[in-house]
Amino acid sequence: MKILVCISSVPDTTSKINFTADKSAFEKTGIQWVINPLDEFALTRAIQLQASAGATVTVVNVGTAETEPVIRKALAIGANEAIRVNTEPKDSFSTAKEIAAVVQNGGYDLILCGKESLDYNGGAVPAMLAQLLNLPFVNAVVGLEVNGNEVNAIREIEGGKETVSVKLPAVIAGQKGLVDEKELIIPNMRGIMSARTKPLTVTEPVSAEVKVDAVSFDSVPPRAAVKLVSPDNLDELVRLLHEEAKVI
Repeated sequence: MKILVCISSVPDTTSKINFTADKSAFEKTGIQWVINPLDEFALTRAIQLQASAGATVTVVNVGTAETEPVIRKALAIGANEAIRVNTEPKDSFSTAKEIAAVVQNGGYDLILCGKESLDYNGGAVPAMLAQLLNLPFVNAVVGLEVNGNEVNAIREIEGGKETVSVKLPAVIAGQKGLVDEKELIIPNMRGIMSARTKPLTVTEPVSAEVKVDAVSFDSVPPRAAVKLVSPDNLDELVRLLHEEAKVI
């Protein structure tokens, strides 16, 4: 079985987010980049299938050479090889289109993605990818088993969970819970050293078509100051809620 895991390079969740002076782009200076956390859940599940089912695991990233340290980390975690599509991701559609070309050229049985990237939170790439490839798609997956040419996926729905079975090849978008957080793999020295010799293929983009153009970015307004009220002073709390917060 051939598994393709789609990974994004995103700012570390502890990073302070700023934009350029003209608000036209994200300010990258001083940012620590990591594998998108939801993609890391998908990658870990792929590595587990590598061990249990003899699968080969390839990671794909759409990005410039700046993303290669993150790709090498994925190789250190256990992926067999990596592909980088040499272009700056512009929008969900163009990213999905580049990944679709990789899938068509590679003949993969299972394509795993995170449900969304934690920078833009668009959540559109996995579904667009499945549509472009005309493949079955299951979103918000928290459990995944492969039985022969069939995938049984447990996904979260409002008020509960449901189990969905689809035939391979298929696109699966995972989220937190796909594997236990304790199962996430921290690369050891052996993995880091072996990652240096694993194949990392760079391909050129197949299209320049972009559907969405970002005009400007705005930071989230700072939160208002917090007022602390003694738990013994309920009258003051009621007054503040009524006169200032105006919620009662």
